[in-house]
Amino acid sequence: MIEDRLCLFALHSSRAFGERVAQHLGVTLGAHEERNFEDGEHKSRPLDPVRGKDVFVIHSLYGDPNESANDKLCRLLFFIGALKDAGAARVTAVVPYLAYARKDRQTKERDPVTTRYVACLFEAVGTDAVVTLDVHNLAAYQNAFRCRTVHLEAASLFARFLAPQLAGVEASVVSPDAGGIKRAEAFRQAMSDALGRPVGMACVEKYRSAGIVSGNMLIGDVRGRTAILIDDLISTGTTLARAAAACRDGGAAAVMALATHGLFSENAGTVLGAPVVGDPDLGDPVLQQLVVSDSVEPGRAGADALKPRLAVVSSAALFGDAILQLHDGI
Repeated sequence: MIEDRLCLFALHSSRAFGERVAQHLGVTLGAHEERNFEDGEHKSRPLDPVRGKDVFVIHSLYGDPNESANDKLCRLLFFIGALKDAGAARVTAVVPYLAYARKDRQTKERDPVTTRYVACLFEAVGTDAVVTLDVHNLAAYQNAFRCRTVHLEAASLFARFLAPQLAGVEASVVSPDAGGIKRAEAFRQAMSDALGRPVGMACVEKYRSAGIVSGNMLIGDVRGRTAILIDDLISTGTTLARAAAACRDGGAAAVMALATHGLFSENAGTVLGAPVVGDPDLGDPVLQQLVVSDSVEPGRAGADALKPRLAVVSSAALFGDAILQLHDGI
């Protein structure tokens, strides 16, 4: 049996996601303890034996009202260390959302390269491999770690989800900035394969300075088509809102957006739920539909205003298959 050789754990705040992965694999999540102390410190330890086993730990590192990204990172690192001390043969961190992946280079003098520092922390506790989904910069992620890295992509999940509703509809995939063109092209190919016909491509310019986003030039043709914006994450929503407005100005018949990680900061629902400028009917929003994965647990307060137009696609099977491949030595 697979459970004789493989152990799967999910820390408490990622348990719902872990249970979905476990169901796909046909295994039971391992038992563990997480204890909080009065001074804010904590400990975590496996309760099931792990000596000589191939261990996978699921924990998504996004902040929520109960635990910050820093809290979750510490819990994961300490738990991995405890697993190694308990004799685990190999420990793989399965991290649907990897915190600090956006700070991957120096953009100002003496800037930190936090992605590399986080990689050092994982390696310091003995992590053998890290699995994540749609990081902000793939090359930076792969270069930061010396241990094995596995990068999963949500493009195929989104393509299968959208294909039925786009049958017979002319569409163009749109990158909200130049940095996301490779991601958008991968999704365009997946969407073309799912529909069995060509899908267009476009890009919106974007400039960021001191936290202010600007630029609205659209490169490519979306006139009369459904424009499909795709990005790695949604935080404030300003990038997608700006790009959606550019697509509507370019004559798009409809605009939808896809993002792997739905972080949804406090005002994101208001930003993304804004109506088309100049539309006398304020019920017509710039974005008709928004689709995210479950790498960040659904139900965040910043997405409340978007619920009627928000869909969540499960990535549990994607992670489950990756775990099986790693366990089988692929």
